[in-house]
Order: sequence, then C-alpha cells, then structure tokens
Amino acid sequence: MSIRRLPNSLINRIAAGEVVERPASALKELVENAIDAGAGQINVRLQQGGLDLVEVADDGCGMGRDDIALALERHATSKLPDEAIEMVTTMGFRGEALPSIASVSKLTIESRISGADGWSRVIDHGELVHEGPAAIPPGTKVRVEQLFGKVPARRKFLRTARSEYAACVDIVRRLAMARPDIGFTLDHEGRKAIAVQRGETGPDRVAALTNRELRANSVAVDLVREDVTLSGVAGLPTYNRGVADHQFLFVNGRPVKDRLLVGAVRGAYAEMLARDRHPVVALFIDMPPELVDVNVHPAKTEVRFREPSMIRGMIVSGLRRALDEGGFRAVQRPAESALSNWQSEPLASNPQTSIFSNQSKTSLAQQPYPRAAPAQAGENAFGAMNRADDLAPLMGRAEEAVEPVPEATHHPLGVARGQIAKTYIVAEAEDGLVIVDQHAAHERLVLERMRKAVEGGSVASQALLMAEVVELDENACDRLDSRAAELSEFGLELERFGPSAMLVRATPAMLGAGDVKGLVTDLADELGAYDEALSLKERIDHVASTMACHGSVRAGRILNVAEMNALLREMEVTPHSGQCNHGRPTWVKLALGDVEKLFGRK
Repeated sequence: MSIRRLPNSLINRIAAGEVVERPASALKELVENAIDAGAGQINVRLQQGGLDLVEVADDGCGMGRDDIALALERHATSKLPDEAIEMVTTMGFRGEALPSIASVSKLTIESRISGADGWSRVIDHGELVHEGPAAIPPGTKVRVEQLFGKVPARRKFLRTARSEYAACVDIVRRLAMARPDIGFTLDHEGRKAIAVQRGETGPDRVAALTNRELRANSVAVDLVREDVTLSGVAGLPTYNRGVADHQFLFVNGRPVKDRLLVGAVRGAYAEMLARDRHPVVALFIDMPPELVDVNVHPAKTEVRFREPSMIRGMIVSGLRRALDEGGFRAVQRPAESALSNWQSEPLASNPQTSIFSNQSKTSLAQQPYPRAAPAQAGENAFGAMNRADDLAPLMGRAEEAVEPVPEATHHPLGVARGQIAKTYIVAEAEDGLVIVDQHAAHERLVLERMRKAVEGGSVASQALLMAEVVELDENACDRLDSRAAELSEFGLELERFGPSAMLVRATPAMLGAGDVKGLVTDLADELGAYDEALSLKERIDHVASTMACHGSVRAGRILNVAEMNALLREMEVTPHSGQCNHGRPTWVKLALGDVEKLFGRK
C-alpha cells in the first residue's frame, strides 16, 4: 500500500482518540481554556453525566469572529507567543482540543469581546452547519452535545452516566482547587454539585471541595528549597480514606497524577498509616517552567522533572515536618455514628423508684474501693505487666492521694479520671472529655523513643537469660539473617540456628522480653512483604514499628492513676502521638457541648 496523506477529518478523529477519551476529557480542555482566557467565574452544566451535554461558560476575554474560526483549526493557539515550548505557563497549548472535540460531537461556540458584537459557530462532527451573530455577555460559552454520537465504536466504550458524572466532578474539583482566585459552579440535571466563590484562601478552597472537617484535621505544608516552593495542606494520619482519590497534586497550577509524587506522599506517611488506608493531601509545587516538562502527555496529566529526587525529597521532608509540628493531634471528634450510639437512661414509671432500688444504699456506701498494689523496685512509669491480675477494675480511683490532682487547664489531654474495659483511659480536659486507647498511644511512644535511640547510635539491648529458638521457614530465616546487622542496631540480636530456625540472644531493653517468637515472626513477614520495594530508611521504620507494637502496654492491662497521667504527659510532647503506628487514632475528645447535648442541656 502506498503512502498517502490522511484527510483532515480523519486526522482530527485520531487526535480526538488521544485527547478526548470521555466527557471528562472534553470538560477538562474547555475549563482549562476558560482559565487561560482570564475568567473570574466559570460555570459548568452537565446532562446525563456529560454524555448528552457538556457546557462551559466563562467571563474571560472572549474571541472575535475570525478567532473563533481559527480556534477550530488544528495546531492554532494563542498560548505560545514563540517557539519556546519549554517555557509554557498556560494550561493548554497544543491547539488540538477544540477541533478534536468538534470532530466527534456537535460543538457550539458563542463568544464576545467586551465592546464588540458576539458571534456563534456550530460544528457537527467536523462539518460546519451554522454561524452568525450571538447575543451573549462578554466571555465564551461552549456546548458539546452527543459526544461520539456518530462514532458508535467509541460511544459503546463509555461507562454509565453515573460513572462519567463522577469523573467530571473530579476534573472540576481539581481545577477549582488549583485556582482559588476563580469562582466555579457545576450544575448536573438542575442540581448544584459544586459552588465555590472566588477569592477564597487555598486551605478554605481545599476544605470546601473535599470535606469541611479537613480544616480542623490538617496541618499546613510550607517548604522552600532553591527555586522550588511546596505548599498546601496535609490531613492528619488519623484523618484518612480507604482509597487514594483524595490526594490532589499540582505543579505550577496544573493538576497532575504523577507516580513520583504519589510515591513520595506514600513514603511520607509510611509508618503512620495502615497499609489499606490513604492520606488526604493537597500539595502545590511551584517552580521555574524550565525545571519541569509538561509536554510528555497529550492530556498534560503527567510531568517530568529535571531533578526528580529533589522533588521527592521535598515532599517527604515537607510533609513530615508539617506532621511533626502537629504533635499529638489526632482527629478531634468521635465519629457522628459513634456519638449517636450514646443512650439516655429512660425515666422510671414510679418517681420513687431508683436504678439502685434492688441494692442496699448502706452496702453501696460501705463498699470500699480496692487498693493499688505498691510498685515494685525497678518498674517504669507504666508499672509491671505481671501485676495486671492483682488489680481491680476501678484502679483509676483506687489510690490514696499523695499529692494534689493536677489541674486539667494546664494539660491539653487533661488529667486521668479512670479506666474503662482495661483498655481506655478517661481524662478530663478543660474543654471536654478525652478518651485514650492505651495500647495504641504507648505503641507510638515506644516507636518514637526507638527512633531517637537509633539516631543517637543504637538501641540498648537486654540479654535473655536463656537464648530462645524461633522456628521459621527457610526463606524467612534467610531474610532475617541477611538483615541481622541492621536488627542489632535496634537491640535485637539474632543468629542462624540451622536451616529453619533463628536463635534470639537479646531483645531491645525498652521492650523487655515480651513475646519473642511473635516479634521475630512478624519481622520476617514484614521483610518478606516490603524488603525489595522500600529504601533502607523505610525498611528501618517498618522494623521499628513492628518492634514497638510488641513492646507496648497491652489492652486489658489495668493502670493506676500515676501510670495513666505519665502516659498522657508523654503523649503531649511526642510527635505523631495522635495516631498509632497503623494510622488509627490514639485519642478522641468529646466536647463539653456534646456532653451537655447528651443530657438535654442544649
């Protein structure tokens, strides 16, 4: 077959296959054009998720009659003043979007420059069907109807109207997040799905487009390195999602989905989230255009950095610094579903009847609280685990006071008032009731202590009176044996003991003996799952996290008042203590207003 030139109609349809995959793709191109036109307000209207109609109206600079005709030709654009494509600062610049969309839909453009007459042009699947004057306000309105209506092979691969609508909402949300100086509305079937005002601050815009709770459960990110600026908001690790659809990344105001950036975010939160949970972040990277190539993908959703390692390092260090400054914060309120489970005591039918009617008041008054067993020599602030069975359930009130109870106003997490279910510490703060998961909290404290010890040299080890043999499969033993030197830095001394066993001679002193077999088994599993995929630093974090989990105060252990308060005070000065090593919250607060509502006082 001889070589031939393709007709323009076929060229446009081929280009459409690269640029216009679905209604959301067309919407993205049209909204980007509106942004580049200097719009202060952009209004989007959809029908059937964009399958029947995508309409974008703006109040930008507008176009004249000749510019409208030229805009519908391939590779015609006002966004490249010269040939320096590496210096492009506009959203779109290829000049393919409008002719590509017009080749696979019925496209109507109406536009007017301020002080001039408006003009309209209608293209039906590549054919001009109408043009003439249009009565519209200054700006541009573009309507895309029946996308792929005459291309059934493409139409049948589109998804349901609900799925296409969700993709359109995501596009508008990301573009609106990148430009808080522009107002956006999205109307679907007569219902407002998005409505944000121009002039909002960046964090306010992000919260408005995601969840208002993010404002109170996030920290600001701000880092400058050379000519690169990283800013945005990062959700607390306890404020997470089951999928990664709430990670918004922008480069020079352009929404991108870049594997490098996503991997950096995952690395920054690595030891603070469970494996199946994802953080909520909105990060904005601003840098000179010559340091990033935005022309590597037809839809411009991917970028290539000149120094990718520096960008990844900035994201990891910027996020971790911001989260460190967050200190002991966690999600501040219990879930509404959990709060709704509180029940009021029903009124008795006989006013003289009490809930204690079946018990003797005298016996209740005379019933003594159990006494706390005295601490043995050498025990730490959290006591000895082997005393748990000797203590009574009400240990939070069981001790005789030897010094005044501290004032709640001086401590953000309040002072301990008791313990529930041998698992949760109840504390009174100045502005509410704080409930702490003792195991989750202590797990984080042990991890942070271990990290400090590693940074200072090595973790002190405690030799076992008798070395313990842990039997594993041969591959697990190989993994542990190859990392024995690294593990010794954490105070865990292992030796190979035959082909399928490891000999444990010492454990980290801060953990005690504990469950040696469980610790070594879990470490082998962690190394098997992540050894090759993670850097050395990330592997060390996983090892420290696993060890900390095995050396923490367990749920089911009764603590006395001094132990509970010691735990609270250390949490207040320890970074990331608002969440455990798996991303679950370590404490929640029930505000005084919520308590009053439970009793009908509000």
